[in-house]
Amino acid sequence: MADLNGVWLGTYWQYGIPTRFEMTLVQGKNTLTGNILDDSNLGEATVAGEVAGRTITFRKCYLGGSRHCIDYFGTVSTDEQLIQGRWQESSFHQGKWEAHRHDDNLTLELETSRLLEKV
Repeated sequence: MADLNGVWLGTYWQYGIPTRFEMTLVQGKNTLTGNILDDSNLGEATVAGEVAGRTITFRKCYLGGSRHCIDYFGTVSTDEQLIQGRWQESSFHQGKWEAHRHDDNLTLELETSRLLEKV
């Protein structure tokens, strides 16, 4: 089973227009939870879903505005650095999406910068 814990940077396309997002996933066995922050007026959303082998499915529900939810389906690459798939809000609203693992350890960077400030 793929390990999806961590931060992912991605893009989804709606009507050919890309929207960037940052996704943080927490995986417990085959269960996924997390948060997404879209680079759009829709803003923050929660994530709940599953991993089965290299297949990922989750529902993204926005916290503000209309609080609508979108279903995501994808496949994790063998090196676990890329997820690609499709999203679907209804039979009329759907598109493709992808996310790349973001390897930066922001906590480590913060601790390092604090240490350098003390020197």
